[in-house]
Formats: sequence, structure tokens, C-alpha cells
Amino acid sequence: MRFLSLPETVNNPVSVVGMALATSTSLLFLVLLLFDLLGYLKSPYIGLLVFITVPALFVASLLLIPIGAWWSAGRRREGRDVSWPVIDLRVPHQRVVLFAVLALTFVNLLILSAAGVGTVHYMERTEFCGQVCHTTMEPEFKAHQVWPHAQVECVGCHVGPGVDSFVESKLAGSRQLYHLITNQVPKPVPTPVRSLGRTTDTCAGCHTANRPHGDKARVIREYANDEANTETVTTIQMHVGNPAGGPGAGIHRHLALDIEYVATDTTRATIPWVRVVNVRGGPKEFVAAGVTQSQIAAGTKRRMDCLDCHNRPAHTTFFTPERAIDTAIALGRIPRPLAFIRREAVAAVTADYSDASAATAGIAKRLTDFYRARAGADSGLVQQAIAGTQDVWSHNVFPAMRVKWGTYPNHLGHVDTPGCFRCHDDEHKAKDGAAIKQDCETCHAIQ
Repeated sequence: MRFLSLPETVNNPVSVVGMALATSTSLLFLVLLLFDLLGYLKSPYIGLLVFITVPALFVASLLLIPIGAWWSAGRRREGRDVSWPVIDLRVPHQRVVLFAVLALTFVNLLILSAAGVGTVHYMERTEFCGQVCHTTMEPEFKAHQVWPHAQVECVGCHVGPGVDSFVESKLAGSRQLYHLITNQVPKPVPTPVRSLGRTTDTCAGCHTANRPHGDKARVIREYANDEANTETVTTIQMHVGNPAGGPGAGIHRHLALDIEYVATDTTRATIPWVRVVNVRGGPKEFVAAGVTQSQIAAGTKRRMDCLDCHNRPAHTTFFTPERAIDTAIALGRIPRPLAFIRREAVAAVTADYSDASAATAGIAKRLTDFYRARAGADSGLVQQAIAGTQDVWSHNVFPAMRVKWGTYPNHLGHVDTPGCFRCHDDEHKAKDGAAIKQDCETCHAIQ
């Protein structure tokens, strides 16, 4: 059966359908690409259609053309070989056909190239990383949106410079896609401490490593569980210091000391061995009490950089509900004048909820019932407290991914987690008796 005025090789229903689909999907892609460039397509899910689904259909349509030709040749064969077509450019019709094929091939390559570039660009967007795999990446995405790195694209930290980092990230993405499709995603998703690049390739793009910071004042506000939500204010003068080192250089002197350490767990919370190069008297090794050489050999050695303290810079969640509620009260998101709100808010976010809907309803019910029983409670403050408490829970607890209070330790400081005390515990000692001191005044002074 012949269709249109086409060469006999592709004049069959399969090839014709392929050409029709290729034409329509190419036009659809170009139209959608134009809308995307003009900013009309805002949803991250539209990108799946524009840069993945439509190009995939386009490639499948192109494959139908040779498949149809092969199928048609088989039907014509009828027991005899089909000779290869002879191209004679002296024949006007053949020249037209050849030039048309070359022109269409060029157009197809342009479309596929645009789709390929668009796909890579689309998959580098924060919206793709955080919203397409909504449930899986919801904890990381929500935490990213409310901290100072919210304007930093995911690839700025998770994909280092160079082709090797790019290929590694795409291979990791393919593995994660496989886990998602086969429902093998770990819950909770572990922090990718092994795959993150060196901070000289990531953090240093925005932060100047050798800039002296001196002292920085930090104010910590905490609240009691009494009726007045009594406030305690602690002012700490942080000796941030100078990465270049020197006497009294402060916290950032760690960068100048050239430190290696061994961690024996995936969160790097247990550090039995530390080696300091730029220290008085030359390189010195510090070993925690009771640790054997076999335990050290079984751990993972790493050269210390920014991420060993700032391990959750862009995906920070509070380690305890008390800390989260205190911060919300200090920022005015939960009204302190409301009697007992600190106690009730902590209890509300600590309760076990099956999902976000249950948490939203449960928190509202608990606070509403409590203040309904108290005469004179301001209804406006109660509603503000409910909204603020719900917001605290929704940015820190994710039942579907088994993320709860304390799932992701933050090594910055030492109040809620060991943090600094992983090494600064007076228990890591060198052969000459020197120890990594637990001296508070080294890092800060309480005023």
C-alpha cells in the first residue's frame, strides 16, 4: 500500500506514522521551548514534558521510520534479496530527495541538541531537584528554602567543576532514579558526605577563605515552660578569627593547621584519630582513649575543611523541638505573650503524627483546646501561635521519609550534638602527653 508521493522504502504505514509523529512532536517541542524561554511555564513538572517526554517521543518517532522501511522491505522480499538503492545525483528527483533528507536530518539534530541542552539545564534547576521527586526530596528542599543558601542552586554545591564531576553527578542521578522507580530509596536519605566536592571547589566560589573575621557576637534566646515564657538571653562572643592562622586566630584557624582525621561512622560523629600538621613541634597525632590501631584503620580518613563543622549549611533542620520553638518565639513567629505557649508548642510538635495533614490538624486542635479552656486568651495570638507551630513542624519533621527530630545531626557548636567535642574533649592525646583541649575560651567568650 502506497502513502503519498514518497520513496518506496519509506512509503508504508509504519514509516508514515513515524514521520507524522516526528513532525508533530518537533513542532510541539519548539512551541513549548519558546513558552519556557518566555517564562510562561512555571511548574517544575512541565519540564518533564518539555525536555524529557516530548524529546523521547520524538526519538521514538524517528526510529519508526527505519523500522517501517525494514518491515516494508521484508514484505517485498518474497524470497529474494532487495537490492540497495542507487543514488545518482544526475537525476533531479534523487537530488531533491537527498537534499530533503539531509535538511531534515540537520533539523532533527538541532532539535535533539536543543532538547539535550535543555534537559541538562532543566535537571540542574533547584525546582527539579526538590519538587519533581516531591516526597523523597521534600526534607532537603523545604530546609533549603528557609536558610541563607536558598538562592544557591543545588548544583552549585552538589556538582563540582570539570567533566569528571559532571559525569559522576549524572551517574549518581541515574542510580537515584533507579532507586526511586524500584522503591528502594533509603529512608531517611543519608547525607551525601562522600560525594560532596572539596569546599575549595564549592564554598570558595562565594566565601573568601582567607578573609579575617575577628570576633562575632551571637545572641541565644531560650524560654522557660512557665506562664510568662520567661526569656533567658545568652550573648556569646565567637572568636571566628582568621584562616591564615597565628596566635589567637580563633575557630577558622582549623583551616590553617592542615588537619587530617579518621571517622568511624557515616555521620562523622565519632573521630578516634586526629593528625595536625602545622602545629608547634611539627606534625602530631592525637588518639582517643582506648582506641586501637585496627579501629583507626577501619575508619575513613579525611582532610578537614569547612563541611566538617558546617555539615548542614543549606539543609539545616533543628536537632531538638525545644531549639526550634525557642527560635520561632525569638523571631516573633510564635507570640511570646501567649501564656504557656513555649510548653504547649513543644508538646504539640513532639507528638507523633502519621503525615502532614494529621500534624496540621493535631497541632491546631491541641492549641485551640488548651486556650479555649483558659479565660481571656487572645484569639488572634492563638491563631498566630497555631500557624507558627505548624510551620516549625512542617520544616523539621517528614514522616514519609522517616525524618524526625534529631535525624540529621549538626556539628556546628556542641549544645545539641557533640560537634566540637568530637575532638576537643581532653581525651585525644599525643605520645608526648599533649591533648586537644576542651577550652571554651579558645572559640568563644560568654558575656
